[in-house]
Amino acid sequence: MAALSATTSCAEILSGARRIVIKAGSSLLSDSQSGLLRHDWMASLAKDLVQLRQNGADVLMVSSGAVALGRRALNLSGGALALEQKQAAAAVGQPMLAGAWAAAFAPLGVVTAQALLTLEDTEQRRRWLNSRATLEALLGQKALPIINENDTVATDEIRYGDNDRLAARVAQMSGADALVLLSDIDGLWSADPHRHDDAAPIPFVQTLDETIMATAEGPNPGTNLGSGGMITKLVAARMAVRGGCTVILASGVDAHPITALSGGARSTVFAPSTTIADARKGWIAGTINPAGQVHIDDGAVRALGKGASLLPAGMTACAGEFSRGDVLAILDRHGAELGRGLASYAAHEAVQICGLRSEDIPDKLGYSARAAMIHRDDLVLLHKDRDQL
Repeated sequence: MAALSATTSCAEILSGARRIVIKAGSSLLSDSQSGLLRHDWMASLAKDLVQLRQNGADVLMVSSGAVALGRRALNLSGGALALEQKQAAAAVGQPMLAGAWAAAFAPLGVVTAQALLTLEDTEQRRRWLNSRATLEALLGQKALPIINENDTVATDEIRYGDNDRLAARVAQMSGADALVLLSDIDGLWSADPHRHDDAAPIPFVQTLDETIMATAEGPNPGTNLGSGGMITKLVAARMAVRGGCTVILASGVDAHPITALSGGARSTVFAPSTTIADARKGWIAGTINPAGQVHIDDGAVRALGKGASLLPAGMTACAGEFSRGDVLAILDRHGAELGRGLASYAAHEAVQICGLRSEDIPDKLGYSARAAMIHRDDLVLLHKDRDQL
């Protein structure tokens, strides 16, 4: 797609996108009072997505709602659920949700496919590639993937917990041009409009910096169905734009939300980042749980800022049980995270070579190895504007 500006319309973004990910949250799929699915609304969204396909785009959808459906079916009381209750609710709700989407698309002649992903499926490189291949095969057969987190098997330590970030990962994984986050609020505001009368809409975000992140105030009031809030949407948007994906945040409350977007409905457009050009580095930068950490000295900080690789000589310590190819967090001497990168050494090797010159590594390890701990091609700086860089 062409470069975006504040005057670029959602209609132009959607019509120019080759591949689009749509995310629909629990608060949209279920009635807040009865807990029942809004089948008419689902049918209207299905028609919108089929229209996108007819316009030439591949379409993937990330859909919440399984836990909410299962919770109602199992008569689980209100309030927070224990992990095993969430998993049980998801096990009951997933087939209900998949069946409802299949029924919504069937009259339109579209076959849907259920794809359940865990955090590890999108964080570990090999599983990332396997998941991407499956999605590509489904799209190649003209099926429409309906994606959700696999809450039935995920534990609290290895789960997204919200489908906004999962949608961002799916956008990166699938190489999507656009990600549409449908919510119960019509875009980003300067403050929560439910709480501040003077809040103003923000229609376009060129750079998703800390000032924009500070506009989030936590979960949206008036609903207990979702697990996110504005902060999760902004985190998801930041993940996606770093992978070169345009993000649209818009209301999905009314019928035909995508048609409404193309017609000029209020929304917020987040422009893709120009500092990270390829999806590989977008994946590295967006890793939620790095496998380990490497601490570096001031000289290495300056070298990274000039585009150099991270050499063992600049390492002061490392932590974690990681293997070669895992994502590591790079920390300065104050413990602040500077970037992420793929390890060239496993943890047991990295501990031995901290502070060593590259030419001394073979003598220490007993075999010839790589000069860099993290090669510059596998390294992403997260804060290029920091003074020390």
